[in-house]
Amino acid sequence: MAGRLDDFDLKILSALCEQGRMSWSDLAERIGLSQTPTLRRVRALEAENYIKGYRAVLDEARLGAAINVFVSASLDAQTDEALARFEECIIDIPEVMDCFMMTGTADYLLRVVVPDLPGFQSFISKLTRVAGVARLTTSFAVKSVVQRSTPPLDMAVLDR
Repeated sequence: MAGRLDDFDLKILSALCEQGRMSWSDLAERIGLSQTPTLRRVRALEAENYIKGYRAVLDEARLGAAINVFVSASLDAQTDEALARFEECIIDIPEVMDCFMMTGTADYLLRVVVPDLPGFQSFISKLTRVAGVARLTTSFAVKSVVQRSTPPLDMAVLDR
């Protein structure tokens, strides 16, 4: 494979993103190959980290995380040490679902889930105790319009 994907690989990725628990025989039938080459391709996609793992997609709201908050965090310094310290601390805060280092006015953008406003207050008290945090800006999500876990597969480098 060595960094190049073909149409069968894209079909495998697409099918597994839709239904990660499908059987090998169903996957093989869906992409138009027999089971042995299908399994070999899946293992190669896993080995080359195109497939990083398999997981269940949970309903955050049903599990009590009804509010999504986006928090922009600016640090008082942008040294390697300050950035690493922030990242180490943020990993241990379970309400943080996503954290991205950013360009622009803030250093990081976090997606946080909380059950209610007291839960958000508790989260903010954790975040303000992280050394080096200078400023926080928050935005509450009103509704989710699009949430994807799969990038557009038509951007993939193909071997055609």
